[in-house]
Amino acid sequence: MKAGAKACLLLLASFSLLLSSCNDWLSVQPNSQVESDELFSDERGYKEALAGVYSSMVSASTYAKEMTFGAMAVLGHEWTNYPSSSYGDMPAYDYSGSVPTALITSLWQNMYNTIANVNNILSHIDADKNVFTSNNYSIIKGEALALRAFLHFDLLRCFGVSFEVNSSMPSIPFVSEMSYKVSPQLSVREVAQKIVDDLVAAEDLLKADPILTGEEITEMVDNGYLMNRQMHLNYYAVKGLQARVYMWTQEYDKARAAASVVINSEVFPWASDALLQQGNDNSLATEQLFGLNNVNLQTLADTYFNLEYSASNYSLDQSSLLEYYDNQTADYRYLYLFKSSTNADQIDYRYLQKFTPSGGEAYYTNKMPLIRIAEMYLIQAECDYRSTGSGLVALNALRAARNVGSLESNPDDFYAELIREYRRELIGEGQLFFLYKRLNRSSIIGSDADVVALKGYTFPLPQSETTAAQRQENR
Repeated sequence: MKAGAKACLLLLASFSLLLSSCNDWLSVQPNSQVESDELFSDERGYKEALAGVYSSMVSASTYAKEMTFGAMAVLGHEWTNYPSSSYGDMPAYDYSGSVPTALITSLWQNMYNTIANVNNILSHIDADKNVFTSNNYSIIKGEALALRAFLHFDLLRCFGVSFEVNSSMPSIPFVSEMSYKVSPQLSVREVAQKIVDDLVAAEDLLKADPILTGEEITEMVDNGYLMNRQMHLNYYAVKGLQARVYMWTQEYDKARAAASVVINSEVFPWASDALLQQGNDNSLATEQLFGLNNVNLQTLADTYFNLEYSASNYSLDQSSLLEYYDNQTADYRYLYLFKSSTNADQIDYRYLQKFTPSGGEAYYTNKMPLIRIAEMYLIQAECDYRSTGSGLVALNALRAARNVGSLESNPDDFYAELIREYRRELIGEGQLFFLYKRLNRSSIIGSDADVVALKGYTFPLPQSETTAAQRQENR
């Protein structure tokens, strides 16, 4: 193992130990400054540290399960069958039991642990500009700022109320430095502004990104370091994240402008129906603004989407699948992104294939989507509806890409149709529940609970956090 990678792992391990202590973890810093200095002694160390951050996001507690097809999808009632014992009373929006408490605490700890490692990069990088070649300083710092924004935004969406409810409500700490001091708890609006600030800075730095400049990168250029930009929080992923954040802060003109930059770039073409049919692009790879490289994707598929059935599986039954897609059986998503169980006792079960490794070229393999071009069209459609009363142009562009006929007129309830399109398009990607929350819908399709009355859209802060840091009520 390289020295830099070893130091990165030691840094992660030291934080894991600190998390288990009785002190609030936000008040601590890495045990070994020597390890940190060794890691950041050259450009390779920064590259490996950033790679370590991305690798840490491929965790079952976060984006390799719970923040995508796991807890977030269960809360959005995306599945008809799932391992219910893994979630306790969460589907009924009761987070008080031991199972939800443990899951929520693990999510909090893992996300802030990753933020700590991002901040460690940012705390050193400005003093080390001279170790970087080409545009690597700007790109690595830009990605780090974008990652800090990405992680804080998802924490805000989990632990802060929506703008629709009360943007002045206390929410989470925004942690921007390595310090002994406890980071203060900020309001929803204050956290959102810090996220926006990080993204604005990241956008400026990432103007050197090859995905924007068109610079051709090969293995001969810096050992190919700037290849595969979709697996990094690149310039266009930052614009896509800006669109998400501005929807959250109800700045719809800014959201539409950011989404339009991505759409108009034409960098992210729709997935080929031929490749979808062949099973050679299950993750819709060309459409991903940002995705994670999960080398254990086959194990994930075998564990949670096994066609032979296992107790850990997540699935839809056939009638629910047809209802999702409005009986439009020519819809490419219905046709190609689900497969039937091969188990005779579960013949009615349908398993999502987004997380099943694709055949064919390596480009299409091991990708877990976190932001896709389809979401930009959905954002554009909603913004158009809010400003002009019609969101059909963008909505129909998405439908056409999925082999579904155009809507001739606005639905009687545009937001109900928007929600249904999110269900169809982004199933298993962790965005549906947050859409319901942003719109402050009292009901979720598939549940009879009043989610607003139950305060079900906002997780309670972990007990260790409220005890050690004396946080205010966030719900």
